[in-house]
Amino acid sequence: MIVRAALLALCVLAVPLSAEAQPAEKVYRIGYLSIGSSPSTPGIYTRPLEGFRQQLRELGWVEGRNIAIEFRFADGRADRLPGLAEELVRLKVDIITASPTPAAMAAKKATSTIPIVGMSLTEPVAVGLVASLARPGGNVTGVSYAFGTEIFGKQLELLRDFSPSGRRVAVLANPGGSPAYPQMLEATRAAARSLGLELQLLEVREAEEFDGAFAAMARERARALLVMGHPLFFLHRARLADLAVRNRLPSMSTQEQWVDAGGLMSYGPNFVDISRRGAVYVDRILKGAKPGDLPIEQPTNLSLVLNLKTAKTLGLTIPTAVRQRADGVIE
Repeated sequence: MIVRAALLALCVLAVPLSAEAQPAEKVYRIGYLSIGSSPSTPGIYTRPLEGFRQQLRELGWVEGRNIAIEFRFADGRADRLPGLAEELVRLKVDIITASPTPAAMAAKKATSTIPIVGMSLTEPVAVGLVASLARPGGNVTGVSYAFGTEIFGKQLELLRDFSPSGRRVAVLANPGGSPAYPQMLEATRAAARSLGLELQLLEVREAEEFDGAFAAMARERARALLVMGHPLFFLHRARLADLAVRNRLPSMSTQEQWVDAGGLMSYGPNFVDISRRGAVYVDRILKGAKPGDLPIEQPTNLSLVLNLKTAKTLGLTIPTAVRQRADGVIE
């Protein structure tokens, strides 16, 4: 009887000991650094972030179970990025995702050891983020925002479809936007010549110059507007889109956020796809891959997005061919 009681006591004690012997699943901390605004901000464009989190879940990374995400948003102010990056380093996160290029550069300056996955990177080799696209080296890898210069011809062609009688297209550009700016501009000019269009180039470096640029468009009777990519234009996209509508200009950008802000069209790399691919890089690195060994990926999916409300405000009828080509519409 005494022996049986002793055995029973040992079994009871063995249960908690056995449970304690099972190691808890490690929770990895992911730093998410963005030049944009928090998804809690009313009207903010959230689809890329949603795509990032969804892809992580599909890969088995669940917030609150095996990952925790530390969010840091700069609200469009690039000068805040270095401080936010340093905060993430002090938190000793396991990996940092950074979007776009200014965020990745701030993260790289803050740490040379924590892996960094950049998303929507522009000219990552030219700006010194990585040694090469094929072999990044160091602690940075990710997905670029690169696209061929032929994209500008397709953008101008779409604008022409909305204004077939208008031959003058204004181009809003910032010459400090990219090391490849001269090549981008030449490609746009060549495309305009082949389409029989005249370009009115307006180089703007400060937000205070926007009103003057649109006044110049009105004087020269521009019939459409092409907005080239630049952080300044991204930050002030709602204001620029409003100015385009007030001046009765069908407008185009490479960034889908332009359409969310009230612009007419965007044609360019899909930001949701880029964010999902970024999550794949996070998965690979958390599973042991070294960022320096993972080639920088270039986007292959280009999307056309239309804002039907803006088209109606401008009194435009969307050509059937354009509507059929659209990958997304905003009512």
